[in-house]
Amino acid sequence: MAVARFYDPEGARYGMPTYPWRLAPQGLATRRQLRARGLRPGGQPVAGQVMWRSRHCPSGARVAYLYRLDEAKPVRPMTPGRARALEKALAARRTCPECGIDRGYCIPTSLGMCPHCAHSGGYEAAA
Repeated sequence: MAVARFYDPEGARYGMPTYPWRLAPQGLATRRQLRARGLRPGGQPVAGQVMWRSRHCPSGARVAYLYRLDEAKPVRPMTPGRARALEKALAARRTCPECGIDRGYCIPTSLGMCPHCAHSGGYEAAA
């Protein structure tokens, strides 16, 4: 049973308190759960982990770290400078390095350029 395999509240097996999926105690939350509440870990140590089976992971199990809600801090507000830096970074991800056009979506890293340039270059080279 996966539930029994991942249930280790004392941390004897995995080195830290470990709980199966959806069975973590009250007062602990993952990073995503903290963010949904407008909180961040704020430098606190990991208080435990949630483990679940996964065929997509080489070890056969995935992990999400848990943090204490009572020690979490509020998310830092977005300043104008951080907003400008974020907009520049996102614009760079949308701009094709071949044609220089802002495509309005993030350029696939697997292609290294927009699909239009990747496909038109491939057809010209084959001809």
